[in-house]
Amino acid sequence: MQYIPNIIFLLLLIAGVGYFTINIRKVIRNIKQGITVDASDNKAERYGNVARIALGQSKMVKRPVSGILHFITYVGFIIINIEVLEIIIDGIFGTHRAFSGMGSVYGFLIACFEILAVLVFVSVVIFWLRRNIIKIKRFFKPEMKGWPKQDGNFILYFEMILMALFLIMNATDVPFQQMNNGNVISQHIAGFFSGTSESTLHIIERSAWWIHIIGILIFLNYLYFSKHLHILLAFPNVYFGRVTPKGQFKNNEAVTAEVKMMMDPNVDPFAAPPADAPAPAKFGASDVMDLTQIQLLNAYTCTECGRCTDECPANKTGKKLSPRKIMMDTRDRLQEVGKNLDANKGVFVPDNKQLLGDYISTEELWACTTCNACVEACPVSIDPLSIIMDMRQYLVMEQSAAPNELNVTMTNIENNGAPWPFNQQDRLNWAKE
Repeated sequence: MQYIPNIIFLLLLIAGVGYFTINIRKVIRNIKQGITVDASDNKAERYGNVARIALGQSKMVKRPVSGILHFITYVGFIIINIEVLEIIIDGIFGTHRAFSGMGSVYGFLIACFEILAVLVFVSVVIFWLRRNIIKIKRFFKPEMKGWPKQDGNFILYFEMILMALFLIMNATDVPFQQMNNGNVISQHIAGFFSGTSESTLHIIERSAWWIHIIGILIFLNYLYFSKHLHILLAFPNVYFGRVTPKGQFKNNEAVTAEVKMMMDPNVDPFAAPPADAPAPAKFGASDVMDLTQIQLLNAYTCTECGRCTDECPANKTGKKLSPRKIMMDTRDRLQEVGKNLDANKGVFVPDNKQLLGDYISTEELWACTTCNACVEACPVSIDPLSIIMDMRQYLVMEQSAAPNELNVTMTNIENNGAPWPFNQQDRLNWAKE
């Protein structure tokens, strides 16, 4: 009978980690639906970006209030969960505070954990106030209705409860309080339980312990359904982020090959392609399968903070474009594709839907000024502009669906060698006036 709690704990641990693993494998499979990109270049710069941007939170603190609060929450939550290792050992082997034999080192660690737990709790409360009482404008854009709005609050409640349970667990742990080593915060909370019998304290402590570890396992699996998957994906996303200048657009290899062929005097322009020639590559992107794996990773990494939309000049002037919505729509469509794969044993069955039109409108795409403000603002190196440009390319080169103003410009370039409606002989007439 004494081993039943250990068996129950082990089964919960296996179930929690197993379900999380299944869902993470789905994320990886979905991302692999995109086009493979070689990102083996500039490794030193990429690792430097991970250290500076993902680990060091350098872009988060550009907005000091939210940046510092996020840094406290990020560092505190990660460090406090080192304690989970002790909980796992205690749960499997039936021990109690397996690391307490470390003496003063253990006390120092627990003291740090307790102080960080309070700081995280306070930071999360401030986040909740900013979101629900102060009502920061970027949290109330049209795309932030329904689940996205609820998700932001759910994660805050999770963190409040987990931090509170950690402190209650320590405060009602009689042997730990008697050690008087590391209980810098919990000793004050313990006063609220004065006069409570030791057996009742034990029940409270064990209840907090079990709810705490179950809460962590629930939180772990909630990440898959939440925008907070960025906790895990921010590091690879920053690593694979672009290292070329932001104003440098990539060449479409299919177009480049066509231009080279046209300029080659040895190529017969009227010759029919070989019978075994592969089908021409698609220009641009109309669905998530046409995007790169890095762009799909971007979509899963987006935490919906809204800094990109807040900086977007098109959005500021009332245009329909929201870079955050571009990323959210891409992720939603990718999730839909994933469910299609699940339902059809890993084979995608056409569903008469696509990212372009069903999720993202042409009005949004053409509102973009390509200023890169969204890319610069993102704290985890997400690039909404690359998706916008790929979808624009599809509209122009596959559907000939550019706005009239752009069609006029391209016609002028074709006929006059310049975007202006003047022939080459008349270009300098203005200088003679």
